[in-house]
Amino acid sequence: MGKAMWLTRLFGRRHVLGKAGAALRTLVPLCRDVISGRYRPVPWKALGLAAGALLYLVSPLDLIPDMLVGLGILDDLVIVTWLLGKLDDALADYRLWRGEAPDSEPSDPSAP
Repeated sequence: MGKAMWLTRLFGRRHVLGKAGAALRTLVPLCRDVISGRYRPVPWKALGLAAGALLYLVSPLDLIPDMLVGLGILDDLVIVTWLLGKLDDALADYRLWRGEAPDSEPSDPSAP
């Protein structure tokens, strides 16, 4: 696979990176609200996905060993990003509880 094809595939998956970032930004307030008791339906799936991503990242056992410098790190990046994307989906109920708008198409800033 050529370099151009890899770049095309990488930039075609930017939404996954955005979902992973959104999940990380929501995770801290979620944990704060669950611990304080303000949010009672504990989202076990979301917490499990977050724990799984962290464990995979720090675990010495990987699909591709980190000794293979490029591929080992790429393996971690792909798996953890995928898990964080799933985590973002699992946080939908919490976001509704907080009054945040569900993910949708970006709005047109010129619209009234």
